[in-house]
Formats: sequence, structure tokens, C-alpha cells
Amino acid sequence: MEERLQKILAAAGVASRREAEKIITAGRVRVNGKVVTELGCKFDADKVRISVDGKPIAQEAKAYYMFYKPRGVVTTMSDPQNRRSIADFVQNLPERVFPVGRLDFNTEGLLLLTNDGALAQALMHPSHEVNKTYFVKVPGIVPQEKLDQLRLGVKLEDGPTAPAIVNLRDYDHERGFTLFDITIHEGRNRQIRRMCDAIGFPVRDLKRIKLGPLQLQNLGRGKFRSLSEQELSQLRKAAKL
Repeated sequence: MEERLQKILAAAGVASRREAEKIITAGRVRVNGKVVTELGCKFDADKVRISVDGKPIAQEAKAYYMFYKPRGVVTTMSDPQNRRSIADFVQNLPERVFPVGRLDFNTEGLLLLTNDGALAQALMHPSHEVNKTYFVKVPGIVPQEKLDQLRLGVKLEDGPTAPAIVNLRDYDHERGFTLFDITIHEGRNRQIRRMCDAIGFPVRDLKRIKLGPLQLQNLGRGKFRSLSEQELSQLRKAAKL
């Protein structure tokens, strides 16, 4: 079956589909020995020879890792500003994996790393509504009516958000902070921070603690581990695969 070249590269674990597009347009991909730079080209991966930087792509064994992204790390495999990136942590892994979705530079927490392009696309597809839960710390004592605004959805410049699940953890009256968990299924850029800005309580600390059925437990910052068979099965179910 013929598929777009960037999809073939993603399925082979070369990079995410977005990064694969950059690799193609940079002239780093050859098909049957000829450089291909057009993104619309389709091929049957079983009938052609595809190489990246002179190395044939291989259908690697699928790999799935839970990674605890620290703050101050960009969710890419390289960075033109020479900031720390995901690649700095996974360079010794036997497989070439890429992050599923993004956490912004100052957000820490759970990130899935894989070379399974089909699973990655399914998890990020808006219609599948895979939940993501974050631990939020904001300065000030947030009144319940403001938390209710998050629960109902708030208006942002790119449209209203879907209702969120908000669980209050604690009011730290002594230090003047509110701690709560918020669960969303949308994937807009910096969405939690923008939602908290909208209710007048900018985020101080933000950490993703759940992605679908996966929970960030017993894992240090900058560390990763393979998913268990049970976790992978639950994740596939959440992604509707």
C-alpha cells in the first residue's frame, strides 16, 4: 500500500511525522537512490529502498518509554538555540524514539517516547480525546467560582476550551498558594497556562502527572523506563487502537 513518505519515516521510527517532513525537505532522504524533497510523494515501503543520511531505514522493534521531562528541556530531538533537548537523554537507547506531543520548556512531567508512529498519531488525534492530567501550583487562594470556570470551560483567543476536571488538592494559606489537579483532553499550545491566566491566577509550577492510563510514579526527573505490557495494552485502548 502506498503512503506518504513522511508517514513511512514516522512508522519506521526515524522521527515524528512533523520532524520527518523537515528531514525530507532538507534533502536527506533517498528513494531508490534518488533524493526526494516533495512532501506529497507516496511509496509502497515494501517495494522501494528508502534511506536517510545514507542509511537504509529499518523496521525496528517497537519501543515504548515513559520519560520524566525536567523543566528547562525542549520537547524536540534538536534545538537551534542549543538548549537541552530530549535527544540529550535518549542518545544511548538502542532504538530511535521520538516524543508524543509536547510539554513546554518550563513544564515538567510525563512524556511518552516511542517509535510507533501509528500509536503516536492515534494518541494525538483530537477525536480520541485522550485525557492528560496536570498538577498545578498558582500564587494566591483561588476561590471556588474561579475553579468552576475551569470546569465549565474558559474563553481563549482561539476559542472556548472544553470543560475540564478540576480537583482541589490544598490551600497553602501560610505561603499563599493553591494546589490542584486539572484534566483536559485538548492539545492546544500552553493550554493550562493560558486557562489559568484567563481566570487571573498565572501558573507558578506545572507538571503532567498522567497521560491516558499512564501515571508518573517512582520515576526521577530525567529518567525513563519501558512500559509494561499492561500499560501498553491500556494505552492502545485509550487511543482506540
